[in-house]
Amino acid sequence: MAHRSIGQERFDFAGRTRPASSLDELGKLINWAPVAALLDPLYSATKGEPAWPPLAMFKALLLSIWYDLSDVKLAEALDDRASFRRFCGFSANEATPERTAFVRFRRHLAANGLDRSLFDAVTTQLRSKAVAVKTGTLVDATIIASASEGDNDARWVKHKGKRAVHGFKAHVGADADTALVEELSITPANFNDGRAGPGALPDNPGEVFADSAYRGNHFRDAVRAKGGIPRIVATGMWGRDEQETLRKLHEWNQPIHRVRGRIEKIFGTWKRCYGLRRMRWRGLAKAAVQVHLTAIAYNLKRTMNILAAQA
Repeated sequence: MAHRSIGQERFDFAGRTRPASSLDELGKLINWAPVAALLDPLYSATKGEPAWPPLAMFKALLLSIWYDLSDVKLAEALDDRASFRRFCGFSANEATPERTAFVRFRRHLAANGLDRSLFDAVTTQLRSKAVAVKTGTLVDATIIASASEGDNDARWVKHKGKRAVHGFKAHVGADADTALVEELSITPANFNDGRAGPGALPDNPGEVFADSAYRGNHFRDAVRAKGGIPRIVATGMWGRDEQETLRKLHEWNQPIHRVRGRIEKIFGTWKRCYGLRRMRWRGLAKAAVQVHLTAIAYNLKRTMNILAAQA
């Protein structure tokens, strides 16, 4: 299936001075050609009307994350806002996708398992810009409620002192210095953190900071296998008396808590700003698409802020 040609008209908004937009800077942050190459095979059918360019659709989904927009609101905003059009590559007066086009595009992403490849392609470029020397990794997990209790891929989980949640769990590995997300694993919510944790470990992780849920040998061995050093919150230690034991436990745990706590800001941004309090669609594959898109959107904004601070 051929792709539509977009952006052929000159951008012209009645002679007005174009206001500066952070989206213009985000559009220049990476080389989008490798991303377009990954997306290009999505519409391979030879029949049917021309499809919307996959890269434009992918960028539109990033807008929906940054601005927490439904498909309906995204279609309206893309039709109306000049900065959205520029970011996606649409000129001033041409047609833009309707909401059903985003539904189909996400279905293609999930069916082809491209969300992970897109995350890797974007994150590799961003790491080269923001991460100077790898010193450590933060590992933790966050629970995200399912779109519906009828989602058969989701599971119930209950933590002490909190209400039960039906949903999924995102296991995240982030750079300890820049807080860029480097690895992701998405599972049903009842998956044990220590068992799923190795899926969130990047290569050469350095010191790995994690809470007591990761204290088993399975996770420690995975960290060491990748050349890392486990720094995991302890729940008990040997000592000659109670006071000495508590002192040793505090001296071990306090530095870990101080570093590990940075990952909570990532989860807070995802849920407060990017709408990841609840999954939008049913099924593990579509849940993975939503989490990977959220991580890509977060990493792009985070890298832009890091480079702005350095400048």
